[in-house]
Amino acid sequence: MNYTLGITLKNHEILTSYLEDLSLEELNAIPEDFNNNIFWNIAHTLANQQMYVYVFSGQTPLISEEWITNYKKGTKPTKNIDKMDVEYLKSKLIPAINQTRIDLHNGLFKNYQPYTANSGSTLKNIEEAIIFNNFHEGIHHGAISGLKRAINARKEKRLPLVSGL
Repeated sequence: MNYTLGITLKNHEILTSYLEDLSLEELNAIPEDFNNNIFWNIAHTLANQQMYVYVFSGQTPLISEEWITNYKKGTKPTKNIDKMDVEYLKSKLIPAINQTRIDLHNGLFKNYQPYTANSGSTLKNIEEAIIFNNFHEGIHHGAISGLKRAINARKEKRLPLVSGL
């Protein structure tokens, strides 16, 4: 699992760089034909990682319940985020994976409540949850790439960034 969590950590480092490099306007932008934004996708990956690993193991997640409620499956952006939201997310992305590695090593995730994802994959234990999480994060990393392309295309044409909020 060390290798698999290393992949997750690398992805969270990349996601953190987006939070550092993109403006609030870019993070909040919901281009035409999209239903969410870059920030939501990054926050969603963290919320789901915490659910797959901690919640379904009967453990307390490392992020607030409100955060999970706002960014779990079935949600969408409801407000423009601000600098404090970005700082909170940045402060959690990498530490969450480092703590997951420690908690896994310490045997914290002994009991796992099976969960069937939209893809039809049923997660039966912590190892499957961690592996599936990387698949899930890859989907959202792809969505972020599409959002960035759409945002950059609008900027090149000197069009205002579109926001659904």
